[in-house]
Amino acid sequence: MVCDVLVAGGGSGGFGAALAAARGGLSVLLVEAHDRLGGTSTVAGVSAWESGCSGTSLPFELYRRLRRLPGAVGIYGVGRHCCWPDEGPYPGGENVLRPDLRYADTLVRYALGPLTYARREDRPLIRQRFNGVVFEPDAMADSMAGMLAETGRVRLALGTRAAGVAVSQGRVLRVELSDGTMVAPRFVVDSTGDGTLCALCGAEQFSGEDPRARFGEPGAPEEPTGRVNGVTLIVRVTRKDRPGVDPLPAGIPEACWWQAQFPVAHVVPFPNGDLSVNLLPTMQGAEFLARGYDAALAECRRRVLACWHHRQRTFAEWQGFRIQRTAEALGVRETRRTRCLETLRQQDLEAGLAGQRHPDIVTIADHNVDVHGPLAGSVRPVGAPYGIPYRCLVPDGFRNLLVACRAAGFSSLAASACRLSRTILQLGQAAGVACALARDAGGELPEVDVRALRARLRAQHVALDWPFDAELARFLQDE
Repeated sequence: MVCDVLVAGGGSGGFGAALAAARGGLSVLLVEAHDRLGGTSTVAGVSAWESGCSGTSLPFELYRRLRRLPGAVGIYGVGRHCCWPDEGPYPGGENVLRPDLRYADTLVRYALGPLTYARREDRPLIRQRFNGVVFEPDAMADSMAGMLAETGRVRLALGTRAAGVAVSQGRVLRVELSDGTMVAPRFVVDSTGDGTLCALCGAEQFSGEDPRARFGEPGAPEEPTGRVNGVTLIVRVTRKDRPGVDPLPAGIPEACWWQAQFPVAHVVPFPNGDLSVNLLPTMQGAEFLARGYDAALAECRRRVLACWHHRQRTFAEWQGFRIQRTAEALGVRETRRTRCLETLRQQDLEAGLAGQRHPDIVTIADHNVDVHGPLAGSVRPVGAPYGIPYRCLVPDGFRNLLVACRAAGFSSLAASACRLSRTILQLGQAAGVACALARDAGGELPEVDVRALRARLRAQHVALDWPFDAELARFLQDE
């Protein structure tokens, strides 16, 4: 089988890459291991986009599509918080639906500098700025599939993954799929999340916290560690007719057995009144790697049941809900990262757009370093948006391969900030546009004209500057 672009992984990055490449006139084969698109946003149940300036193009298009479906999407803002006990006790961070807000209100997280929940004086700005998008996972998966189908250029292979590759002189010649199909693509985009295809190709990869000497990051540990960011298992709860504490299944203790106390929860309401409960984290990353995926998932299922029982016993309002569904997959924040032509570092995040010297920025973001583990709190929050260069998507030594997922060219600290879904979706979009430009020029991916790439992304309403220009701001008001 021959195609212009093979995209491995149908999460946010893979969807963005496949759609952008198809709209650029390329034939695309998108392979996804699960039975639907969306990855972490749907299969793992992380069905909320946090506040942040990345999300002006394809994410906004998805949002507008979801708006046409009853009860499919909403805007949320901050309610109660465990750092604000004077406003009422809560086991973490509560969010509430805000029908008075618009999509543009979810794109301004750090417009006024770094904020912290710990300072009382920051509360009004946090409530003003920390707004996000919540969506029904099935509606999101269906909308993604619909947008790809409308191009007429994307073949979707669900329940399929890349199983082997043939590589010569930095070019991926063939990819063998898990169903035995052999594919000869002109270009390949790895959007698997953990860089599985890059690993098959022999690209150099890193795992765990980088030593300080590797990238000169002041917040990194002196020596390398095997620690990675923690994982989450999302629980969806729904209202029940009669309040009460749900019994624990046999064999699950009432007390927390894996750490000193149960983790806090980040809670987001769905438009129908259900709640998405995200335990921060459900399992530390090192334990996740040591156990292996299947054993870690089984253990996390036990933990969320114990934690839910504890929450009901501690907070009476939670007795009015029951667990409706536990996500099929873990929300994995970090595994492997790929050595690319450029590595985004802590220094780049802290420098911001004004201090960066990258000529090839293809999306901007403003999420802070977000480590769930030993380094939590050791790095300063960012104070302004920063850019992610195209070279962070080009694995070192390869000619027709891009990586558009959390396994791209990030340090461990930078990956913790850049892993959010809307950011990854726009990195995928940049990858797809780059493939189209390389095809049109008859060239290879490392030589893509970055001025042309940035111009085409701007024309597609991708924000590359801060503040947004007037034309983009007007576009974002058209809901």
